[in-house]
Amino acid sequence: MKKTAVKNKKTAKRAVKKTSGKAKAPAHPVKEFVTKDMFVADAVSKYPESVEVFSKYGLHCIGCFASQLDTVESGAKVHGINVEHLLYDVNKHIGKKSADSKA
Repeated sequence: MKKTAVKNKKTAKRAVKKTSGKAKAPAHPVKEFVTKDMFVADAVSKYPESVEVFSKYGLHCIGCFASQLDTVESGAKVHGINVEHLLYDVNKHIGKKSADSKA
């Protein structure tokens, strides 16, 4: 009986791991400045304020040669970052900065 319980716990853990890797996109849409298809270097060049968010997420390749070859999506995948959450936060940050500069 204990073996069955352990087996069920292992199965439950696997199910959690599988579903937790596919987190839903944030519910509130924001204006899209940076897209998943943009090269990291292009996003940083066009929106320098994005560096702050990329760094916060652990996407530190903003200054290396890979940033010219990797899209935001591929860079996020390599670093184990949820691209939808990254894009939401970076676009929200850029939108806030641009609104602040207009005011």
